[in-house]
Parts: sequence; structure tokens; C-alpha cells
Amino acid sequence: MSVSIGQPAPDFTAPATGDASVTLSQLRGHQVVIYFYPRASTPGCTTEGGDFRDRKAAFDAANTVILGVSRDGIRAQENFKAKQDFNFDLISDKSEEVCQQFGVIKLKKMYGKEHLGIERSTFLIDSEGRLAHEWRGVKVKGHAQEVLETAQALNTGTLGDG
Repeated sequence: MSVSIGQPAPDFTAPATGDASVTLSQLRGHQVVIYFYPRASTPGCTTEGGDFRDRKAAFDAANTVILGVSRDGIRAQENFKAKQDFNFDLISDKSEEVCQQFGVIKLKKMYGKEHLGIERSTFLIDSEGRLAHEWRGVKVKGHAQEVLETAQALNTGTLGDG
């Protein structure tokens, strides 16, 4: 299953940091950035999370909630969030339910061995719950800034098609 631009994003409820659970449909009225990352506390994922953390005030100003998702357990997510001082929630998707809904599980190669893992991907959902933009196969450098600029454009109604 995968989502398409302009279509309603699949609703989900998943465990999150801070003893919370996040239900996507309860965030209507806000734009939502959902970024999927392979593994907590690894260098690329730490950099990516830090880039979102450092721009959170600007995302807030653009009426945009940030959520990070990986297959790590909730304890690993809590540790990652605390150690990196992330100011947004991380979702634990051990069941891969959310990953499957967004189609981010891909065959990857590491050290010559193939395995299924999360393809670094980000989705921007508009305030009515529709997918507005997606980034797949993300390279971390500059990514959070690009997402922020897209969220700002969407929030002000200046996001063009494409």
C-alpha cells in the first residue's frame, strides 16, 4: 500500500514518546511532517532529527507538527529523543503498520547482504489530512530545510503543483 499526492493520508494510531500515542486524524487543522528513518541513534538519523529539532520553531510558525517514525522500540525512541533533546515526538512502529501504510519498507543492501528496511522518506500532510508532498530516498543534508520551505509554502497557500 502506498499513498498518493492529493489523497487522504492513511490514518493510524501508534505509540509515541512521552507515554503518548499519536492518532493522525486527531492532528487535523495542522499540517503534519512524518519522517521515516532507519534506526534511532545512528549518525544519519541523529543528524536528520537534529535538523528538524533546530527548525521546530519555524515549523510551529507554519502550523506544522513534526513526527519521526522508525521500527525501534519505545525505550530506544525515548533514549534517542532525550539524548538528542528532540522537541517533537518519535513513534515506535515495531509492527511496521505505519511503515507499510506509507510504503517505506524496501529491500536494501548492506555489506553485500539484502534485508528489508526503512527507506528514508518524508511526507507532508495538509491541514485537511491529505498528502501534499513526499520525499523518498532522502539524503539528509539540506532535507529538513527543504521540508520546512515546502511546509511554509503550503501553509501560506503558495505551494505550486510540482
